[in-house]
Amino acid sequence: MPEALHRLQQLDAAHHIHPFNDNAELAKKGTRILTRGEGCYVWDKEGNKLLDAFAGLWCVNIGYGRKSMGQVAAHQMDELAYYNTFFQCTTEPAIHLAAKLAEISPADLNHVFYSNSGSEGNDTVLRMVRHFWAVQDQPNKNIVIGRYNGYHGSTVAGASLGGMKGMHAQGGLPIPDIHHIEPPFFFADGGDYSPEEYGLVAARRLEEKILELGPERVAAFIGEPIMGAIGVYIPPMTYWPEIERICRKYDILLCADEVICGYGRTGEWFGAQYFGFTPDIMTTAKGLTSGYIPMGAVLFNERVASVLRQQGGELAHGYTYSGHPVCAAVALENIRILQDEKIVETCKHDTGPYLAERWQALGEHPLVGEVRIAGMVGALELVPNKAERKFFADRGKVGGLCRNIALNNGLILRATYDSMLLSPPLVISRSEIDELFEKTWKSLNETAKALA
Repeated sequence: MPEALHRLQQLDAAHHIHPFNDNAELAKKGTRILTRGEGCYVWDKEGNKLLDAFAGLWCVNIGYGRKSMGQVAAHQMDELAYYNTFFQCTTEPAIHLAAKLAEISPADLNHVFYSNSGSEGNDTVLRMVRHFWAVQDQPNKNIVIGRYNGYHGSTVAGASLGGMKGMHAQGGLPIPDIHHIEPPFFFADGGDYSPEEYGLVAARRLEEKILELGPERVAAFIGEPIMGAIGVYIPPMTYWPEIERICRKYDILLCADEVICGYGRTGEWFGAQYFGFTPDIMTTAKGLTSGYIPMGAVLFNERVASVLRQQGGELAHGYTYSGHPVCAAVALENIRILQDEKIVETCKHDTGPYLAERWQALGEHPLVGEVRIAGMVGALELVPNKAERKFFADRGKVGGLCRNIALNNGLILRATYDSMLLSPPLVISRSEIDELFEKTWKSLNETAKALA
């Protein structure tokens, strides 16, 4: 190992606590240090070139190495590096970005509150939902329903809204008046239903929970259009329209967590458009800036925004960096690139269908029990027996093995349990998709050999 790399790993182990890692184990192993990115590839400190089929963390939609993003940031820093949006002030980039988001967002989601991340955005959602009902003399309408194994960030509110028991075990979560229903995961519990039938069955769990808790108590339902972190659970097309019907029936706000799906990931600008439903509130981040700089934006429809503006008095909520001018300028440049290069349209009509074709072909492999894909996000469910819809006994061991083998083959995939997750930059080409297929197939073969 080169001495410079070893010194960096020692410094990292001594001073850096990593998120979602066993830090003691990581300190012994040593971190992989990334040094450069270009297009769909990154290079590490040892000089290894890796096809990043996960776009960083679901976010580098326009690919790495876009010079104009840095140029825009530098220009804004020279002009005005920072000012806040408190005290009746704002900046030009924050104004223009809000207008641009209103332009590209579906329906009447025309009002924007800025955060620094998706986690903070979902904290904002929880507070604004409860505030919305409280100022209308319904303070007891404060329950929010999410889904088990949903992910809405790792802050106290975000982790509570999500339904991951491992996160709840750290810190006494969830906080009060947050409840969960079972998620739509056809592979695990679809049984003998058709996908269309199962979508309705899974959605109607929400109605059962609303009636159990009392409609007068339930303020909102929150969900990711596609449940990403748990394994890319893609619901049947019947699911979300039925969820929306139920929310409208009981006058419950519908909140879409678009942190992963937003800004082109599904081949539509937003996942709600892909699945055919209209949320009242939409959380976005990640693809808003393609991960080049931290920023989030929560969008509210006319109904919610009018109450917050007209009946709420002073809004006692915000962040030092809400609408940060450099972040807003970079987000505007990111959206310009997406629009001018027609990246979302290309994903929908060309590279997305080609990726789906090649990804589906991996379902022929003996290890793969189910293939899931929508636009540029997907998963392979690794199983012990293709003939049965069952998991490995020691869930996560095979997925972790396959992920490490893929890394050795120059490919970055994520593993959740034994699901191999896909989320490449939206600019991935057909030839790079072929490379992705070949390296994935090779990694599956080597995983099967290791298991044998």
